[in-house]
Amino acid sequence: MNRSEKDRIYANKQNEVNDFVFDENVADVFEDMIQRSVPGYIALNQMLPVIANTFLQQNTHIYDLGCSLGEASISIAKSSVYKNIQIYAVDNSDAMVKQLQERLAKQDLDTMIKVILSDIANIDIKNASFVILNYTLQFIQRSKRNDLVNKIYAGLNSGGALLLSEKITYQDLEEDKLMQRLHENFKRLNDYSELEISQKREALENVLIRDTHEQHIDRLHHAGFSEVSVLMKYLNFVTYLAIK
Repeated sequence: MNRSEKDRIYANKQNEVNDFVFDENVADVFEDMIQRSVPGYIALNQMLPVIANTFLQQNTHIYDLGCSLGEASISIAKSSVYKNIQIYAVDNSDAMVKQLQERLAKQDLDTMIKVILSDIANIDIKNASFVILNYTLQFIQRSKRNDLVNKIYAGLNSGGALLLSEKITYQDLEEDKLMQRLHENFKRLNDYSELEISQKREALENVLIRDTHEQHIDRLHHAGFSEVSVLMKYLNFVTYLAIK
């Protein structure tokens, strides 16, 4: 994928920091932003073809929910051992969807990947062998999270899997503070200033609502997943693999 512009959204002092939204400004710098902000993001995407090909089944659907610029969808499309699969890349950001459609057209992947502009809560999931929910559940109202995970489980075929990545909070307040401090140091080492870190934190305060590890595990088991594993953990970012 093409490299995005450098993330400078919060580089200048803002009189009022508005809630974070996935608008055109974010879409333009998203690749740079997420790589410099999310520990383990690059490693997860390197492993994604291995994970996906373990669970993909012929003549089935793959859902990338909250797909942003579609890196996961594109990675699966290019590496899939099966070509008779349909990938649905879903996002409610018009700016993200527009850029993704342009990228797919350039790579001749717009038939294998169908891009849908929609709230993921409104998507019917059926005949799925693999579902991706990376850094998305945390932006959904808590009251709707259980229903979404339940719907994903119901739409998965037997042996299918959900890949869920989230920024978590900790029951132990001191541990949570430590992980937050380490995460901010990660950002500093990736060339974010104190102003950028503080303004981004304020912008996300009422938008990105974290669950605990225990809440995620309970939700997945309650939905019916028979196997739930922690696939990766980098500071306060965790990737779960849940198998039906």
